[in-house]
Amino acid sequence: MRCILLGPPGAGKGTQAAIIRDKYTVAHISTGDILRANVKNNTALGMKAKSYMDAGELVPDSLIIEMMKERLSRDDCKRGFLLDGFPRTVSQAEALEILLKDLEVELDAVILLEVSDEVVVKRLSGRRMCKQCGAIYHIEFQPPSKNGICDKCGGELYQRDDDKEEVIRQRLAVYHEQTSPLVEYYSSKGLLRPVNAEQSSDSVLRLIEQLFGKD
Repeated sequence: MRCILLGPPGAGKGTQAAIIRDKYTVAHISTGDILRANVKNNTALGMKAKSYMDAGELVPDSLIIEMMKERLSRDDCKRGFLLDGFPRTVSQAEALEILLKDLEVELDAVILLEVSDEVVVKRLSGRRMCKQCGAIYHIEFQPPSKNGICDKCGGELYQRDDDKEEVIRQRLAVYHEQTSPLVEYYSSKGLLRPVNAEQSSDSVLRLIEQLFGKD
């Protein structure tokens, strides 16, 4: 199982990736995790990336690709991998294609978790987090016993700024702008596999497993 997970914020990419990683012992590779690990461990690539981040600039694609190359070369990727959050642009997709060719690895599929904007807004804007212990709730799908109070520690629940509707819609606009060309790119290569992600996480997992003949 060597695939890319695409989908808007709130589509459940992280949830599905974690389940698949544990069930099939494949590597879940998140660009953000790789970047943070390199910076934290003061690797040569991490220190270069930090210099851009400290200056408030985007980390160049060339550095991200180098980190991705190092990560994909590790033993835990031999059984398969899920790329989450990468590529984000066609130029990154082209660079990834060259990288995988160098590693003599081919992608099996690009899974597109499809969720409407309204469902994303409903999912994310309803999230609440505890100020004390960090527990996460949802006002509709997983409400606390007492409104605004954490069941675990009694702390106050709050809404993160990036879970407010206007911010979510801005993030969705950026996602659509970036992802539309990627969808076309992978569709033209016959790799795109759309999955209806407006269902329960179990139902979505079953659809993904069917793509790989694992049901």
